[in-house]
Amino acid sequence: MRRSLLVALVAAASIVAAAGPARADEQSIIRNYGDHPSYVFEAEPHLSLGFGYPFDADNTLGVGFRGTFHITNGFVKGINDSVGVGVGIDFAPAGPGYFIVPVVLQWNFWLSTHWSVFGEPGIAFTNGPRSAIDPLVFYAGGRFHFTERIALTIRLGYPDVSVGVSFLL
Repeated sequence: MRRSLLVALVAAASIVAAAGPARADEQSIIRNYGDHPSYVFEAEPHLSLGFGYPFDADNTLGVGFRGTFHITNGFVKGINDSVGVGVGIDFAPAGPGYFIVPVVLQWNFWLSTHWSVFGEPGIAFTNGPRSAIDPLVFYAGGRFHFTERIALTIRLGYPDVSVGVSFLL
């Protein structure tokens, strides 16, 4: 489990480092309430690496999809934040083929023209052998926006980590 987590963290750090230095056109927008792309739905196919229940040593690498419905421009008027409800599936086909279906509240913070971060507390449903519901899942992640509508997304949390591409629709 620790080895899988270490591999995932090294991979995520490598991707962030590969994004390169700040661009000349990079502008801070965190204090500009509502200054982010207008979207209704975020679609994110991704690769995942599971390390917690229901994933185990034989069942760690997988694929997934996360869809987030944009609800509002945020809770705090003084900053550029937004809130959505996300649902998805992470599936590891090796071994017994376990999957999880997380349902989360996604709170986004739009930092600059190319960077945003988010937190996602929630619950997950699973076909694992111990329990059908994981009462608490939590993810934290970031996005590097190639364009206003397409971003590289890295999500770290429990019970898995993921790297994917987000499409703001």
